[in-house]
Amino acid sequence: MSAQPGPLRPAPKVAGRILDAQLHLLDRQVLDHDGVPVTTVDDLELAGTAVDQAIEPGTAAPVLTALLTGPVLGTRIFGGRPPSSRLIRIPWKDVAEVGVVVRLGVSGESLDAAWVERWVRDKIIARIPGGSHDPR
Repeated sequence: MSAQPGPLRPAPKVAGRILDAQLHLLDRQVLDHDGVPVTTVDDLELAGTAVDQAIEPGTAAPVLTALLTGPVLGTRIFGGRPPSSRLIRIPWKDVAEVGVVVRLGVSGESLDAAWVERWVRDKIIARIPGGSHDPR
């Protein structure tokens, strides 16, 4: 004898947009307000939930407070988590649009997350013949 599940209740109405973190945010490229690449989204910072704690039914949904980026390639290959002190925070209030890419409403030059892009641009690309000017 199998137990039949009860009828599904409709999802509650929420104010704002609902994002699927894995589908809409993780591994997305982040562009600044000028369309310049800054980084990619590696993880998310949430408020309103505790790590390794079950979320009880009826509890308010966690709130996204920041996008996190940093040195995660090794941990994706070998497992584990990088220390939180190594991750760079991009406050959610700086995000202007979520689409195919995540667009920020601020300049990438002011963010710590853009240091890799700046270093590659200045130390590698600029040394390639013709790499120091914009072909447009």
